[in-house]
Amino acid sequence: MINQVTLVGRLTKDPELKRTQEGIPVTNVTLAVNRQYRNQKGEIEADFVQCTLWKKTAENTSQYCRKGTLIGVTGRIQTRHYDNQEKKRIYVTEVVAESVRFLERKKTEDIPVTVTKEELPF
Repeated sequence: MINQVTLVGRLTKDPELKRTQEGIPVTNVTLAVNRQYRNQKGEIEADFVQCTLWKKTAENTSQYCRKGTLIGVTGRIQTRHYDNQEKKRIYVTEVVAESVRFLERKKTEDIPVTVTKEELPF
């Protein structure tokens, strides 16, 4: 059987690093992935995919990425369910990441960039 997914999208919020009771790092993120077509209004819609990142991948993503960062995720689709407080069964479908690629440079908003007139390309 094959269960493999590759996504490219932007983080919908800053990743928050957590740890399991055993101390294993984990981060849950939502990835906004644009669809390949426009709707009737001419707008590009997006799907919001839940992804779970473990260990070093979780640590690096939470350290170097922020809301809006473009990343690539490869992993597998996993389903699970649980009963909430009202005893209603909740089903969850998520991507468990095997690897994450950072597809743009870390934003350096805090570092002032100075360009001299001689360095301008025109």
